[in-house]
Amino acid sequence: MKHSDPFTAPWTSGICRADAVNIHYLRTGRDKPPLIALHGLNGSGACWTPLARRLEDEYDVVMPDARGHGASSAPLTGYSYRDHAKDVLNLTKALELTAPVLLGHSMGGMTAALVASQLGFALRGVIVVDPTFISPEWQREVYESDVVEQHKELLNSDKSALVTQLRLRHPHRSSEMIELLADARLQTRINAFGVLTPPNPEYRELIHSIPVPLLLILGSRGIVSLETADELQGLNPRLRYELVPDAGHGLPFDQPERLGTVVESFLQSLITAEHAVQQ
Repeated sequence: MKHSDPFTAPWTSGICRADAVNIHYLRTGRDKPPLIALHGLNGSGACWTPLARRLEDEYDVVMPDARGHGASSAPLTGYSYRDHAKDVLNLTKALELTAPVLLGHSMGGMTAALVASQLGFALRGVIVVDPTFISPEWQREVYESDVVEQHKELLNSDKSALVTQLRLRHPHRSSEMIELLADARLQTRINAFGVLTPPNPEYRELIHSIPVPLLLILGSRGIVSLETADELQGLNPRLRYELVPDAGHGLPFDQPERLGTVVESFLQSLITAEHAVQQ
């Protein structure tokens, strides 16, 4: 696989403008099947760099910065999951992405499920990585916590101090990932935390409504439990799930190689199924 710098050719960056919001994105290359990768709260599109390198020979990986994150606009209001989903729909239309695969982690996973419930068969498949499928009670606890105050304090840090802090907290993460996460956190505006405002979309209804192949990836120490995964599989026979042992909610940062293996396996299964239908 190639190991290109995300900020040099052949990767490109651009801006999609819709509804007075600018959505910045990175893109690995055209003329390949598209895959849209959606990051979580406090992240950015660039945080998918390790996985995008792995997939870029076969896929046009599009990595947008959600509103309030990275180089995208930060409006004063409009941070519900439906707002995020609308941005993805606008991006898909503006870039003329035909039959993309949707991939989302955490907040991006919930957004991907919401987009998939609207696009339906216009997608090839959906991958959600430990999405924010939590109970109303849990969501209320997060909303009422001091997470916003913690982020305000973080924004007073310079990058070098934050990098040092992240290295101490996550010594197993690569230096590149630490740098990407530090940049992403410092670029996350306070308004972005509006996504934590209850209520979340009803994730069971979303999963039930998705008509294309669906992969749920969870970590053994993540948000989504095996019991929830079993329940969702019962609601939608097109869903299969994969458990990554010894992984938490930060699976894309802690286990990028193992995540890449699982994602590649699912993508290959889509190709195999499509070939079987054509024969």
